[in-house]
Amino acid sequence: MSVNPYIECGKIVNTHGCHGGLKLESWCNTPEELAVLKRLYIKEGEIYREYRVTKSSAFKQFVLVNLDLVQTMDDAMAHKGKLLYAKREDFHLEDGEYFIADLIGLKVIHADTGAVLGTVKETINRGASDLYVVKTETGECMIPSVPEFVERVDPEKGIFVRPIEGMLD
Repeated sequence: MSVNPYIECGKIVNTHGCHGGLKLESWCNTPEELAVLKRLYIKEGEIYREYRVTKSSAFKQFVLVNLDLVQTMDDAMAHKGKLLYAKREDFHLEDGEYFIADLIGLKVIHADTGAVLGTVKETINRGASDLYVVKTETGECMIPSVPEFVERVDPEKGIFVRPIEGMLD
């Protein structure tokens, strides 16, 4: 499987100020992780166009940013609603951290029996931990991403879990 070198990291939700500033919704773990990036990309067709960040700061759950190629209010308005990408190599993942995009579609496997229970459809974060939404033969279920249920994540093979009775119903 070919891995996209770019990862979705946010969305331009509004303009900021009158000199081309942008207000971003961060899809990173924290807005600060997005605010420290030195370059962002916007997908135009099949091409990822690079924008150098000239100024950036986290503001509440948002990021306020100025980009080198967005210099006027009209430029900023034209970019409103666009998705932002960053290169994978610009992020520094700790051991045991994964991009959500890499978990989508992974098999969910029973750690003891090896039985394939389903595939990860999406992840949801409700504060305390992520929830894996798993598509099974009978529907969908949610598995909390906590050590009590998730033995290990292997990006090549799948997510190995130990579900409790009723969790997959």
